[in-house]
Amino acid sequence: MNEWLTTVMAEPAVLVTVAIVEGSGPREPGARMLVTAGGQVDTIGGGHLEMCAVDVGRSMLKSAAKTGEGVHARLERYALGPSLGQCCGGVVHLAFELIDTALADVMASLRKRWREDSWRLSAIDGTPVSLLLDASGAVVAGTGTGTSAGSGPRSDFDFVGGAAIFGPAYPSVDRQRGTHILRDTAGRRWLADLCLAPRSHLLLFGAGHVGAAIVRMLGELPCTVTWVDEREDMFPATIPANVTVEATDAPEALVAAAPAGASYLVMTHSHALDQLLSEAILARADVSWFGLIGSKTKRVQFERRMAARGLPEERIAAMVCPIGIAGITNKLPAAIAASVCAQLLMVWEAQQIAALETDARNGQTPIAPVRLVASR
Repeated sequence: MNEWLTTVMAEPAVLVTVAIVEGSGPREPGARMLVTAGGQVDTIGGGHLEMCAVDVGRSMLKSAAKTGEGVHARLERYALGPSLGQCCGGVVHLAFELIDTALADVMASLRKRWREDSWRLSAIDGTPVSLLLDASGAVVAGTGTGTSAGSGPRSDFDFVGGAAIFGPAYPSVDRQRGTHILRDTAGRRWLADLCLAPRSHLLLFGAGHVGAAIVRMLGELPCTVTWVDEREDMFPATIPANVTVEATDAPEALVAAAPAGASYLVMTHSHALDQLLSEAILARADVSWFGLIGSKTKRVQFERRMAARGLPEERIAAMVCPIGIAGITNKLPAAIAASVCAQLLMVWEAQQIAALETDARNGQTPIAPVRLVASR
């Protein structure tokens, strides 16, 4: 997940960010990759567009190496159909930033803050400026970081009426647009790059073959996972950065302590433990999704037992069992994992859209979802 951020570069690199998408494009605003003299990390969508971006990034690296000085950020426009021969047909604007000391500081702070919402603010024109803002608009890293006497974090950056007001030197960030390009009062262009914390959290019970395959796939996706099993030796030596391992003899306690709106997936080595966990999960009224591995026969048996214990009928009906996308019958662990992860992505995206619509109806100013396309 977020290789562009988790990879600490040992050589000069350029950060490429999708800043604007007009029409159809291979990736959304906020997609990023790193370009080095001999390679790249992550992707902005592949194809001819990515090849052009790599060429621009490497030309910037050559210029910096030749002069021994930094190079200004760039914003380049690519018409995918006429210029690049890509069938997407839209127009993509890419921001190119040489990773200097300030941007490296911003990225290091962002790695520590990946569970919190942040904004990157970088100057495209003029003197290089790279800042990291928290969700309230306070500067937490980069050029301009500091404190004002007796007031804690710098107060140059304040969100007012849904936008960050920076004064004459800095532009206003529109939090409803996602990643976008804006101008300050002097006409200077800035990249406002929304770095959202993962919204979706899964509690996965079971470290068997299917559980391990699911974790490997979810390690590449924008979510967090609590992986639970009583058998500590079942967990692999290497765990994705977005996964927390819990080896415990009382997994039901983790159900009780889980945050509201979490998703749950139960696939332990014991049907009795599956039953215990299922009852604990369905006893909560704030479960966003619950899946139980098993056949239709297992579902019927569990439904009868839970109904006998007085669990509400509507909560029992909400239990997903069997799990996975209909039509996929392959029982290889990797096939089950692919089906279940696709199902989770569908559920989580639908929930994010619903949450946004609810905020809009309530007159709230939501932070835009990752897939939001910003216009100029």
